Amino acid sequence: MEDNQPVLLTRQDGVATITLNRPDKINAFNVAMHEMLREHLATIVADGAIRAIILTGAGRGFCAGQDLADRATKPGEAPPDLGQTIKTWYNPLVRRLRALPLPVIAAVNGIAAGAGANLALAADIVIAGRSAKFGQAFCKIGLLPDCGGTWILPRLVGQARAAGLALTGDNLSAETALEWGLIWKVVDDAALLDEATKMARHMATQPTLALAAIKQALQVSSTHTLDQQLDLERDLQQHLGRTRDYREGIAAFLDKRPAQFTGC
Repeated sequence: MEDNQPVLLTRQDGVATITLNRPDKINAFNVAMHEMLREHLATIVADGAIRAIILTGAGRGFCAGQDLADRATKPGEAPPDLGQTIKTWYNPLVRRLRALPLPVIAAVNGIAAGAGANLALAADIVIAGRSAKFGQAFCKIGLLPDCGGTWILPRLVGQARAAGLALTGDNLSAETALEWGLIWKVVDDAALLDEATKMARHMATQPTLALAAIKQALQVSSTHTLDQQLDLERDLQQHLGRTRDYREGIAAFLDKRPAQFTGC
């Protein structure tokens, strides 16, 4: 692994840690970062030993969103096609993260702004350092939240708070984000990665088919009727009831011993 790569990947104890690695730019996205992140996610999917993922940032911030210098134009030049940028890079990234059959934990250090904030919120669980801040800064440069921001914010914090965040672009502290239900947990900055690693290692020992089914059911629940959701729960439970991990879970419970899940 080269430390100068824009995204780093380490794998240990069933956990893959993805580190956005442009600390001098607060890990702002450029094409090279997108390309390497896509490669690393493909590597993780192909690695049957990986059962949980941590996403974090190097240096003093998680991610400042898009590197604006990468989209700047000179006078007289045609403006960049931001729709094409989103179509090519950001939308596929969010879809990949949401579709992963593995728990994704975002460990947010420092600022998470713009697409960086919404990338973190695309994870299944968000743990933030106490100094972390979340900002929908799009309106400050004449844009609207992308990377799924306009979809996920109202669902997490309600319409009024989502509108306030998007229309002001103000930063939200980690403590307030926790109070509003935007994130799962706040820890001291120095304990952030340890806390995320502890959680990821625990999840890597759990019945990952069940965790994947939980992700699937939660993600569609807001657009389903109750009848649709009840039917989905029935179908997913039927499948899980035939897995080795379910049999092991029942046997371990009856034997009063820790379960040894294998993810199948």
